[in-house]
Amino acid sequence: MSDRITSWHPSPGKPRFTPPPGAVDAHCHVFGPQDRFPFSPKAKYLPEDAGPEMLFALRDHLGFSRNVIVQASCHGTDNAATLDAIARSDGMARGVAVVDPAIGAEELAALHAGGMRGIRFNFLKRLVDNAPKDRFLEVASRLPAGWHVVIYFEADILEELRPFMDAIPVPIVVDHMGRPDVTQGPDGPDLLAFRRLLDSRPDIHFKPTCPDRLDPSGDPWDAFAAAVRPLVEEYPDRCIWGTDWPHPNMQDAVPDDGHLTDMIPRIAPTEQLQRKLLVDNPRRLYWAEEV
Repeated sequence: MSDRITSWHPSPGKPRFTPPPGAVDAHCHVFGPQDRFPFSPKAKYLPEDAGPEMLFALRDHLGFSRNVIVQASCHGTDNAATLDAIARSDGMARGVAVVDPAIGAEELAALHAGGMRGIRFNFLKRLVDNAPKDRFLEVASRLPAGWHVVIYFEADILEELRPFMDAIPVPIVVDHMGRPDVTQGPDGPDLLAFRRLLDSRPDIHFKPTCPDRLDPSGDPWDAFAAAVRPLVEEYPDRCIWGTDWPHPNMQDAVPDDGHLTDMIPRIAPTEQLQRKLLVDNPRRLYWAEEV
């Protein structure tokens, strides 16, 4: 199809930073392949195929050991492509599903058996048409043991979402820190509000990810590094990191995944912080049986 888009770098550089053994790329996606896993008729974007072979080749190129594959919005609530990628990973991938809130116990159990360990609630209006909070809370109360909720929102609705998040009965992982304005700096209103959220309950984790989305200054994303490093240092046991490959909707400003990986030591400057961010924290959330 002529309107399908490519949002990933064709030949990302080799990062200067070497991730520690066992490092997890804890936020990435797969697209298709469309002939096996059609996109949702409600999809807001139609990407070219970016399947598990490409993802695992990138994993090895960047020096990671494992992946957490988050169901892409273009596949809607049909998690078949993500489950297929997990099945092809030789145990080196887990996943986060997107589900119809009416999903039954048997289907949730099947998702667990397939490697899913959480569900994602998306509040970005440009990506989803409806986000029913009451139904989200109901399904969150029925998740398999050890699962969590991943939530994606923009900073301007954080306060509106606080009662909803307070009511979620399982641990929470916030995608991309709730998309703060990093140009405000580490003590700007967006990140101060996010700290208040983190301080409200001890089981909220976050992803200090996507400088390419959040920092308008561009690569090397200095505003992002300055704003986010203090957050990682203050909450070292509650952060996980990922590339966001294949970078949905970033076709007009495609980031180099090697450069994204080189952001890690700028926001987690010590070996201890790097191990927590890349190994200990994601393993605890997604491979609890090994911890």
